[in-house]
Amino acid sequence: MLFLILAIMSSSLVSIVMRIGSAKVKNNIGMLAANYMTCFLLALFYNLGQPLLPSGSDLAPTLSLGMINGVLYLASFVIFQFNVQKNGVVLSSVFMKLGLIVPLVISIAFFDEGLGLIQAIGLVLAIAAIIMINVSPEKSGKKNGFFLILLLLLSGMAEAMSKVFDEKGNSAFSTQFLLYTFVMALVLCLALLLVKKQRIGAKELLFGTLIGVPNFFSAKFILSALADIPAVIAYPTSSVATILVVSIVGVFAFRERLRKLQWVAVCFIVTALALLNM
Repeated sequence: MLFLILAIMSSSLVSIVMRIGSAKVKNNIGMLAANYMTCFLLALFYNLGQPLLPSGSDLAPTLSLGMINGVLYLASFVIFQFNVQKNGVVLSSVFMKLGLIVPLVISIAFFDEGLGLIQAIGLVLAIAAIIMINVSPEKSGKKNGFFLILLLLLSGMAEAMSKVFDEKGNSAFSTQFLLYTFVMALVLCLALLLVKKQRIGAKELLFGTLIGVPNFFSAKFILSALADIPAVIAYPTSSVATILVVSIVGVFAFRERLRKLQWVAVCFIVTALALLNM
């Protein structure tokens, strides 16, 4: 449970720093590249004294799953940005957060995990809370459902790779898995920067680094948590607990006001957390 709590706090810090940096950074791709560079350097540090390439049968799953994860990391970000332009930030955020359904389905269908009735009720409340807390009172125009579903699938698959590695890989090489993940994401992100002819400025470097530190530890801690906690509990708990922490910080630090429906969602989250961990 300790690693899950640490993963929640790290993920919350990512959201909070991104909230601060959103008003100061114009080049999101540059900030993302600095984030992945920081994650890569931290992964490299944690690999000191260890072989960069696992030997024998551990090489293929560690390398392949890590590289696939890196592709999914960047792809989910790109499709999120596209959806923000086409469908708005609120709806895009909802579908990205609902991506937690993907690792749950994978865990139940392929890894024989299951939910008891109480945990299932908690999961339903968690999903309801995610939708409610992101509901916007503003009227919206026509939406492109295909790209929203694609966002849900890509973000969910990126989350699910930690569970897949936990099942199919060797936990002794988890830092190598993260190293390959962030190397691939960094290379693709730098290529995207070149295509768009953008650069990494001082603010992008600063906020990318500040995001990268908790981002790396969020990935590291969730891997450790999955070794002891079923994914059907870990993923929804992490998701809604992060929303709860960020909401509390938003109210007290950023003077944000929650609407009545969002306060109801907060109550749902607290209840869901209790039920999921019974």
